[in-house]
Amino acid sequence: MRILLSNDDGYFAPGIAILAEALARLASVTVVAPERDRSGASNSLTLDRPLSVRTSGNGFRFVNGTPTDCVHLAVTGLLEELPDMVISGINLGANMGDDTIYSGTVAAATEGYLLGIPSLAISLASKAGRHYDTAARVTCELVERFQKRPPAEAVLLNVNVPDIAYESLKGFEVTRLGKRHKAEPVIKTQTPRNETVYWVGAAGPAQDAGPGTDFHALASDCVSLTPLQMDLTHQQQIALVRAWMAQ
Repeated sequence: MRILLSNDDGYFAPGIAILAEALARLASVTVVAPERDRSGASNSLTLDRPLSVRTSGNGFRFVNGTPTDCVHLAVTGLLEELPDMVISGINLGANMGDDTIYSGTVAAATEGYLLGIPSLAISLASKAGRHYDTAARVTCELVERFQKRPPAEAVLLNVNVPDIAYESLKGFEVTRLGKRHKAEPVIKTQTPRNETVYWVGAAGPAQDAGPGTDFHALASDCVSLTPLQMDLTHQQQIALVRAWMAQ
């Protein structure tokens, strides 16, 4: 089995190194990741300049572009053989609810999925980063399940793992995305040169976080697995817009 591993925290991030080592016992792993932290890059592609690919001392390849660039380059020309799976992570911090829209971690996996490859986005749901080993073990279990029972079609799974010891996990839950309240206002401040600058405000607290959501699963010490799709069509509003246009 061949796995393409990427992330949005950069090729030097501890999460990707830990995951690469864990997956190496199950598959041939190739790492292609951004040269720097590209958190929040979403699904952006670099179209205004050429991209370069370099190799670090540990063999990881890194790209001066976005997470999506990394997977796109790897799958469409960089690799001699197509991967059987694309995995993005381990991200430091959760990617749940509305966060998935902005997430570079999810975007890297999404690019694999759009190219027809089963893909996983793996996030450790805290900023403390105490239990990367738990997320790595969970990922290996999912890969082993893929190996034994390949899905009938390509899937895109958003996986969030509680930052607790593996033995403390309460299991796996297949979930839907929850929702947050709107984000906090931007933070306005002054630079030493007396220029006004703005920091994007923090994400809002969970609003839709009941049973069945990714938020609820994590609060229950369960691993959350959310299957995602890329069809943005609002099916329920097609009739409404048709009626509106006919008036």
